[in-house]
Amino acid sequence: MLRVSADPIDASEALKQFEQSAKGAGAIVTFSGQVRPQANSGKVETLHLQAYSPMTETGIESAINEAKIRWSIDQICVLHRIGDMAAGETIVFVATASQHRRAAFEAADFLMDYLKTEAVFWKKEGTASGDQWIEPRADDYVDAARWAKKETI
Repeated sequence: MLRVSADPIDASEALKQFEQSAKGAGAIVTFSGQVRPQANSGKVETLHLQAYSPMTETGIESAINEAKIRWSIDQICVLHRIGDMAAGETIVFVATASQHRRAAFEAADFLMDYLKTEAVFWKKEGTASGDQWIEPRADDYVDAARWAKKETI
């Protein structure tokens, strides 16, 4: 399942639904990302995310398909928020299900690295000192680069 939407994400409800649909999986791994309350330029008042549909969704679908090819994954869910959010709100929820934990962990990690570095999103933080567009950190690109070396598990 993939959803890119301005609708709020309830991670606990998303997990509950994912667990119900992934019956029989031996492992379920989830990740929830939230708006950080602090940025380099001060306290975050808002975070604005823009997507370029359908390019954003097409890219994420490709990453989901790649994860299914690399690892034995039974099911994947990616929910990503766009629009205006406040500190503490959930931006992203990723869940993977497989027969074994390693595949579920690796696939979730791979998908998050894709979402952080390659997915077509623009992010703008709003602070008391003004708004600024933000880019992935150098460490995010280092994390993502390791998947170019990984072989199918």
